[in-house]
Amino acid sequence: MNKNNYAILMAGGVGSRFWPISTKEFPKQFHDMLGTGETLIQKTFNRLAKIIPQENIFILTNEMYNDLVFQQLPQVTKRQVVLEPAMRNTAPCILYASLKIQKENKDAVMIVAPSDHWIEDENAFIQNVEQAFHFCAENDALMTLGIQPTFPNTGFGYIEFDKETKDAIKTVKQFREKPDYKTAKEFIAQGNFLWNAGIFMWSVNSVVNAFKNNQPELFQLFEQGYAVYNTDFEDDFILENYAKAENISVDYAIMEKSENVYVLPATFDWNDLGTWGSLYDKLDKDENNNAVVNARTLTEDASGNMIRTKKDKIVVVDGLQDYIIVDKDEVLLIFPKAKEQDIKKVLQKVKDNFGENYG
Repeated sequence: MNKNNYAILMAGGVGSRFWPISTKEFPKQFHDMLGTGETLIQKTFNRLAKIIPQENIFILTNEMYNDLVFQQLPQVTKRQVVLEPAMRNTAPCILYASLKIQKENKDAVMIVAPSDHWIEDENAFIQNVEQAFHFCAENDALMTLGIQPTFPNTGFGYIEFDKETKDAIKTVKQFREKPDYKTAKEFIAQGNFLWNAGIFMWSVNSVVNAFKNNQPELFQLFEQGYAVYNTDFEDDFILENYAKAENISVDYAIMEKSENVYVLPATFDWNDLGTWGSLYDKLDKDENNNAVVNARTLTEDASGNMIRTKKDKIVVVDGLQDYIIVDKDEVLLIFPKAKEQDIKKVLQKVKDNFGENYG
């Protein structure tokens, strides 16, 4: 296993569209969302460990999730857990972790991967990552793994690549925002558009230089802390300066501003597990097309439902089609799947009416 291979595992999100299971105190990446016996972060860590030395997998998360990380990944050390002092989107935290890795190994190549994605064909994933690692080690490249679209999804950003590129790794023409349905259909018809999964790959030198060139203020804010080799001072400096960083995504900060951007169309299956509906799509269904996690069910005239409870809870459903039914402690959610994007709004209403401790 190549000791220059590193990973930044992004595990700081709240996952509010998976409420009431996912909460600010205990977000979805720390749950076994599919009932497999592994939480999402455990599954992602073990997948990456097939190609990256375990000690080179860094967990990037919020300070409030520090204990959860060590509970679920007891094999990691304090060195590997990079805590965000404040929530500032993906650009500051990726630069923060990249500078740490560069200080440790100037020859590092890395993958930045969300902790809450679901990938079944792990062999195909490993092959794609190995191919991208090799390319990034040999070239000054900012890469992303693009997902072959299977339908005109309006919930993802898209990557447009150069049609003239015959190589497996394509030159990116531009990134596109989440489209409406008509535009998404046009993207797919053109044949050179991929879903943007937020999986990035590059050498540590390429990404640090990209920040230096495209985000000089952010780079200078962080670089000063790394000019000093006393660890305590460094951590104190970052703690003090991190909150001053702009709230900006890595896509806007460097990917959309750089010329050396490439995409590898992925050959693995992928699901971002962003909503209860996307979880429903991944799960096996019963004879009535209901997806059930943990519950024991009796259903009558009920189909297309997403049902999740504590282990072995008995759930009786009659006359409901295409609903999300989630039971957790003091909260029961019964909500139409067609309105799943409104769960974040509902969560805010619950907190306004019943208190912050329910979110």
